[in-house]
Amino acid sequence: MADEENLPSGWEKRMSRNSGKVYYFNHITNASQWERPVGDGRGEPDKVRCSHLLVKHNQSRRPSSWREQNITRSKDEALDLIQKYIEQIKSGEEKFETLASQFSDCSSAKNGGDLGQFGRGQMQKPFEDASFALKVGDMSGPVFTDSGVHIILRTG
Repeated sequence: MADEENLPSGWEKRMSRNSGKVYYFNHITNASQWERPVGDGRGEPDKVRCSHLLVKHNQSRRPSSWREQNITRSKDEALDLIQKYIEQIKSGEEKFETLASQFSDCSSAKNGGDLGQFGRGQMQKPFEDASFALKVGDMSGPVFTDSGVHIILRTG
């Protein structure tokens, strides 16, 4: 249990059902990794810079975008798309910025998903928590907000 206490905030140790190996899961960002996460213990920055890819669904607070006037896909369909994009990025088949430019339902798509810098209190809480929990260069798993389902890439 002492091992668990030294993990950075949001991280927990889990056992893979497939391989029986230990891996680490962040319940804030939904990221998982084989390597033990490290925290510097110095607290967090005032601002972070992130890019994201948003897939809206029919329960989103505004189910329309620059790509689609009336979004009819279900939340499960949006999650399936996000999972597909994550796999394409992780495999190296596609770049985050390319997918965000083509498929994000946010107007930030024109900038490769770049949202610029933001501080606490400027984004929806699940998005903010995931963004601040990521290390620079890390990508989240699916993050759910009232806007839809996101993949977040911390860039600064």
